Amino acid sequence: MQVKKISIGSDHGGFELKEAVKNFLTQKGYEVKDCGCYGLESVDYPVFVKPVADDVVSGAADKGIVICTTGIGASIAANKVKGIRCALCHNEHTARMTRLHNDSNILALGAAEVSVFMAQTIAEIFMTTDFSGEEKHSRRIAEIAKIEAGEEL
Repeated sequence: MQVKKISIGSDHGGFELKEAVKNFLTQKGYEVKDCGCYGLESVDYPVFVKPVADDVVSGAADKGIVICTTGIGASIAANKVKGIRCALCHNEHTARMTRLHNDSNILALGAAEVSVFMAQTIAEIFMTTDFSGEEKHSRRIAEIAKIEAGEEL
């Protein structure tokens, strides 16, 4: 799947990194929707993560990126939305593997954990790596969906 539309959101701790990643992806030709926040004033990350997750689930965005200081809270919040598989990535390997094996649809980044350059590199890998489609990985994703639906495995 060719990713064209990206929804991105952050809290105040991730604002500056969000701006850098957003500008990088825009320069790469992606259509980037900014779901906030829009400054350094203290805000709550779930408020800005939920619209990103909603965009991905609805198909308004092909993929999403959420950013907070560590990436942990943003990833937890995103994963509460049915249909989201959000992965917190800190390097090229985790970005590539979460797409290949987990078909993750949202990337979480920690602004205090990665440099701007690394965040841009991770985002580009996340956007350009396709799901492998291997049977074992498809089976595992289906099992995750069963867990999400409260079904027995």
